[in-house]
Amino acid sequence: MSQLPKQPTEVSVPTSADVARLAGVSRATVSYVLNNNATVRISDPTRRRVREAALQLGYVPHAAARSLRAGHSRMVLLPSGQIPAGPPHQYFFEELQSGLRRLDYTVVQYGSVGLTADEAATAWAELRPVAVVVPPDIALTPHGTGILTRSGAKAVITLGPDPVAGAHGLVMDQRRVGSSAVEHLLARGRRHIGVVMPEQACRENFSRTRLAGARRAAEAAGARVCPLPLRYEEESAQRLAARWPELGLDAVFAYNDEYAMLLMRALQDAGVAVPDDTAMIGADDSLIGKLLRPRLSTVRMELAMPQPLAETIDRMVQDPGGPPVHHDLLRTSAVHRESS
Repeated sequence: MSQLPKQPTEVSVPTSADVARLAGVSRATVSYVLNNNATVRISDPTRRRVREAALQLGYVPHAAARSLRAGHSRMVLLPSGQIPAGPPHQYFFEELQSGLRRLDYTVVQYGSVGLTADEAATAWAELRPVAVVVPPDIALTPHGTGILTRSGAKAVITLGPDPVAGAHGLVMDQRRVGSSAVEHLLARGRRHIGVVMPEQACRENFSRTRLAGARRAAEAAGARVCPLPLRYEEESAQRLAARWPELGLDAVFAYNDEYAMLLMRALQDAGVAVPDDTAMIGADDSLIGKLLRPRLSTVRMELAMPQPLAETIDRMVQDPGGPPVHHDLLRTSAVHRESS
């Protein structure tokens, strides 16, 4: 007969009362110090003594209890979305997370793939975040914004191109990328422009928006734009390159540098000269694009903020009754190299 393994002895969890006894202060003082309450005047030696006692005992405040008392947490929720990896977006989230941590917020990423916009908002609200930063591929509704604010969220921030009633907006308008690429090709004398549309679900929102910007620039100049579906694989690029003569294109905006490299090689293998027969431009200004032959023209993207991102969100949290704030963050410029 098998025996159950011996259960470990229950570990005693340190409490704020234990910290108070060790530090020689009241439990209220422990709470003020560990919750960074600046409204109560406490001397620096006392603050150090409380923190040292908490560290020695391994005491960690109970986040759920603290949230219950306050009606919200110090949690900023970053729902995961289908956001293509790229220098500006990577910088945005790294800067946001490190800045929020410096301001004593807890940053939590949350899996939201597969949920509708209102289902996602309800799931986020259950965690009682103080702020939510909504990725561009989730079309938050005014109803979802209301769910979040009624649950205690002081700030709801969307990253999509369209404003949402009751929410702040930090916009990275991808139409600028398409416009900058096509305007560069138009300046090089090209008038029949292909626009690569990646056949990847995670890139669909960005590719459609970049196509809209490309069309806007082309229509203003009386030029033609032709969407080009492309999978990120050699066989798909080879099939597209084989059809190139019948497409009648003299230029292509390849969505980003990765797709540009893939298509450029296929075109060269098919005997299409870049840039003589077809000019090409990508986006992201990646290092490897400079190492290609011909060197790849690209759209450089930068983020412009009037102040650090984390401080902007902190101000929104501190002033929840203020009017919605909208910032257009994305700045683009075409970088001319040999491929165009």
